[in-house]
Amino acid sequence: MTPEPRAKALEKAAEARTARSALLAGVKSGTTSVAEVFGRSGEELVKKTRMAQVLRAVPGYGPARVAALMAVSGVAEKHQVGGLTEQQRERLLRALAG
Repeated sequence: MTPEPRAKALEKAAEARTARSALLAGVKSGTTSVAEVFGRSGEELVKKTRMAQVLRAVPGYGPARVAALMAVSGVAEKHQVGGLTEQQRERLLRALAG
């Protein structure tokens, strides 16, 4: 890559990291729910975010609890939000509510 396209790619990646960080901070603070994240799954950034990252941002959910929740819901550890089926979304939301 030449320096100019490389600089643009680095800038785009930095913007994506900042936006993803804001999304996860919203989940962590409680201003954004997992259901709202699912509602935004048409957005490219949300679509590419790993489900485990979103769940770990939920207060009270650490790596072990997230792994157990995902296993019960039938969602692979590296699954992205955009790749979830409607049934997987429903199972995750039910498990989070209960």
